[in-house]
Amino acid sequence: MSIRNLIHTRALVALLALFVAGACATTNAPDFQPTAASGPAWPAPPLEARILYTRTLVSEESLDNEQSFGASLFALLTGTPPPRYHVYQPMDLAVSADGQRLYVSDFGQLLVFMFDLENQTVTTITPGDRPFARPFGIALDADENLYVVEQATSQITVLDRQHNVLGSFTDPSLVRPADIALDTARGRIYVADPARQHSDVHNVKVFDTEWNLTGVVGKGRGTCDGCLLFPTYLEVDQSGNLFVTNTLNSSVEVFDASGEHVRSVGEPGNSFGMFDKPKGVAVDSFGNTYVVDSGWSNVQIFNDAGEVLLFFGGRGSGPGRMHNPTGIAIGPQNSIYVADYLNNRVVAYQLVNTSAEDSFLDPNAIDEEISFDQQVPANAEDETSQQSTTIEQRSDPGSTNSQGAER
Repeated sequence: MSIRNLIHTRALVALLALFVAGACATTNAPDFQPTAASGPAWPAPPLEARILYTRTLVSEESLDNEQSFGASLFALLTGTPPPRYHVYQPMDLAVSADGQRLYVSDFGQLLVFMFDLENQTVTTITPGDRPFARPFGIALDADENLYVVEQATSQITVLDRQHNVLGSFTDPSLVRPADIALDTARGRIYVADPARQHSDVHNVKVFDTEWNLTGVVGKGRGTCDGCLLFPTYLEVDQSGNLFVTNTLNSSVEVFDASGEHVRSVGEPGNSFGMFDKPKGVAVDSFGNTYVVDSGWSNVQIFNDAGEVLLFFGGRGSGPGRMHNPTGIAIGPQNSIYVADYLNNRVVAYQLVNTSAEDSFLDPNAIDEEISFDQQVPANAEDETSQQSTTIEQRSDPGSTNSQGAER
């Protein structure tokens, strides 16, 4: 045996001994309610926590408990394959009306995951015997029919709750669809179309419940009020207002139910209330708006006037951290789910507000100016340096930079 192999073998034996010793000392962890002391929370102490990290979802195993370091080490040393149904490239999320089922589109694996949070199972969904053609945005209607944007074929496929295909629709004007949002009260289906880098389309297509194109929202490519530059993700609130992440304009555009531009939220920058590349957008039960920023790897919260209230997350791979997040969904009890794209997982949080104003973070309570490239959440380790070169270099199909626009 060579010296190199001998050293490698002894290292493996030592690591296995460490694993066994650790495994013998472990006990089943009791259920607990997350608090600022038990995991990352925002804002940081001494301010009262309003957003709590609760769990990470990656596979069926994670529904029961997190895989321990020892278990991960044992899998590495013994060559155990990764668990079945493991999230790889989460692009968008949708939560059932009762909050018990979380749907995750996986752009890389060409399928949709359904996490049954109540029964602690994971199901993979495809349209019949074929994979999805690059699933991007997803949405659920009142009957929990699943709408999936297949970006590679520029069509939307609809499946019932038993995952049977009900049909699909498209339109010749649909170039490169991204996200989808449903306004069931008004019978509208919105589909974001960021088109191509040199295209003038850059708008949101509007379909009726018969899947016919009825109009567009947005004034096309540009920087004017109501103009869009790579619109990527969508949300509709109870009043029928449409929120569009205007990704390369570093803003969120809000349109009313008639399609008129109401306001812009955010601007380019790295400070509180500013964006780099906004992606997913969602609204909580208090009417506050949550915007995922893939560039700064965080989520910012705004009130209905477009004023910034709070942010959470931050770049890294530790609990509650994110690495180029994409979609977001909020459940009926204000449980928050973020698609953590380059960390290959979904991160879950809980809002603990009792009113919309509770999310307000007074800048005067902070000793120094908030800068997103320097912020670290409470009780979270900075593991950014541990990101692998492969993960750092893998392209994000949800990004719309000069290279990613055309992919």
